[in-house]
Amino acid sequence: MSEDQNINLVFALGALVLVASALFSRRIGLGEMIRSALAWVAIFAVFILGFTYQRELLAVWTRVSGEMTGANEQVVVGDTLRIRQSADGHFWVDAKVNELPVRFLIDSGATTTAMTLRTARRANVDISESAFPVVLATANGSVEAQRGMVRSLEIGPMVARDLPVVVAEEFGESNVIGMNFLSKLRSWRVEGDEMVLEPPGTVSSE
Repeated sequence: MSEDQNINLVFALGALVLVASALFSRRIGLGEMIRSALAWVAIFAVFILGFTYQRELLAVWTRVSGEMTGANEQVVVGDTLRIRQSADGHFWVDAKVNELPVRFLIDSGATTTAMTLRTARRANVDISESAFPVVLATANGSVEAQRGMVRSLEIGPMVARDLPVVVAEEFGESNVIGMNFLSKLRSWRVEGDEMVLEPPGTVSSE
């Protein structure tokens, strides 16, 4: 158990002792006392869970509220794209793959841009039918992926033509912008809680 969790537990126990003392001092019936105690236990449990997982809950809220309200986390300034860091600590960007809106995670640790099988099919990505898939090492182990080709990938003012990608069902819900896109830019960097992408105009895979 971590130090923060120990502190939370001590705080909760202390609060419960105070509540129990107040209930006993009121000389109320046993049934009402039990109901009141259970209600306070539930309240403190929700509080502790919220405090313990506040970062995770904030990340979920940011993603959901962004989807519902269309809040824009990326701004084009001149020919530069500035992307605000999400609550989960990552940089997400709204792009278009063959004109289909797709949300990507930007990952400089990924060699090649990756797409889920479902998204690739929806975007009409040209997927290889080769019997020899690409074996990729991921956080969840080795994944067999097929090679694909995106006719156009638009991110703000940047446009990549005929960009190689890898496609696999095992990618789940995550589409990833990799170094084969980032390396074509004039520059990319992180400034505080923003990622800055500077395009050379039209990005080409050649």
